[in-house]
Amino acid sequence: MSDKKAQLTVDGKTIDLPVLSGNTGPDVIDVRSLVAQGYFTYDPGFMSTASCESAITYIDGENGVLLHRGYPIEQLAEKSDFLELCFLLLNGELPNAEEKTKFENDVTMHTMVNEAMVRLFRGFHHDAHPMAMMCGAVGALSAFYHDSLDITDPEHREISALRLIAKIPTIAAMCYKHHIGQPFMYPNNKLSFAENFLHMMFGTPCDEPNVNPVLARAMDKIFLLHADHEQNASTSTVRLAGSSGANPFACIASGITALWGPAHGGANEAVLTMLAEIGSVENIDTFVAKAKDKNDPFRLMGFGHRVYKNFDPRAKVMKVACDEVLAELGLENDPLLAIAKRLEQIALEDEYFIQRKLYPNVDFYSGIIMKAIGIPTDMFTVIFATGRTVGWIAHWAEMISGSYKIGRPRQLYTGYTPRDYQPVEER
Repeated sequence: MSDKKAQLTVDGKTIDLPVLSGNTGPDVIDVRSLVAQGYFTYDPGFMSTASCESAITYIDGENGVLLHRGYPIEQLAEKSDFLELCFLLLNGELPNAEEKTKFENDVTMHTMVNEAMVRLFRGFHHDAHPMAMMCGAVGALSAFYHDSLDITDPEHREISALRLIAKIPTIAAMCYKHHIGQPFMYPNNKLSFAENFLHMMFGTPCDEPNVNPVLARAMDKIFLLHADHEQNASTSTVRLAGSSGANPFACIASGITALWGPAHGGANEAVLTMLAEIGSVENIDTFVAKAKDKNDPFRLMGFGHRVYKNFDPRAKVMKVACDEVLAELGLENDPLLAIAKRLEQIALEDEYFIQRKLYPNVDFYSGIIMKAIGIPTDMFTVIFATGRTVGWIAHWAEMISGSYKIGRPRQLYTGYTPRDYQPVEER
């Protein structure tokens, strides 16, 4: 707590409020005492409200900064990998060589799911949306793993974290395989995390594992860059569910449902939908003009960001991976991807976009990469959830291991004041 004080004056009465300071970022006015004075604060969308204290991720949207446990995302993306980042988010420090090997082995040993999950998937209709299946399957994990549901036990929290990180890629691949009518692929413990995921997605029992290392690196980058993003809608949902004492599998399932919303996890899918709507490079100028027209509802998806008022730091890394994937697959001339590349060029050169800082964001490039790899658009949010799981479980564990209260947002009531009940014949 800093020495600063804020004062709120209401009806001539002054209320002193403490001002809290974090290690970096804006100071926070502590309004917890207001309820005793008969007041709540009103902040739809929590745009100006800190709902928790956290030491995991820091974002400075004005300057395009994203730190995980203090490490810049650019350094982690260049020098680290997804599983090492998982260890960092969960434990607060990067692992040494021995810890890294043990953590990777521990995750690998949990990649299989109970065989009864196969019967669960068979209950879904063949054209069920992959996110619908993922919501159900992840929630169902708590029905299979009763031995790690004591949220007060640190060992139970650790084993649950390992199980979720390891099994959700398997579940994600099962969602895809069921969707297209192919047999499920068991995990291959000889492969890396990203290689194994692509093997389960695109491999068949007829063939030996054969994963392109360039695509595996790009997939690892997608997981890493989506691993955590502070108190977004889905992470806040996980924390709110967790504050009730719900088991970790149920909490992560709640995060998946929040992520399913098109305003949150569907952004990269919206990019591909937009590219398809534009249709060809010849139509780009028309659609750019529509985007600039404030009276036209058309929006260019994948440009700008709600949090980042400058360049999305994750986009720089994803752009490099995108270029590598397109070159590896020889897709530089793909019609849809040609539209994307031209839009990227316009956004980086056109004064309209530059002045408004509407730069390509991480969703723009990740959507292009996944399209190039062959992942259908209705799987994009499933991939997002697979990477974000570690962030969700890290925030859940941080909350559960500390001091917390059950979430109970207040409201500004605008309904009827008390009135008398009228018998039905008198209404």
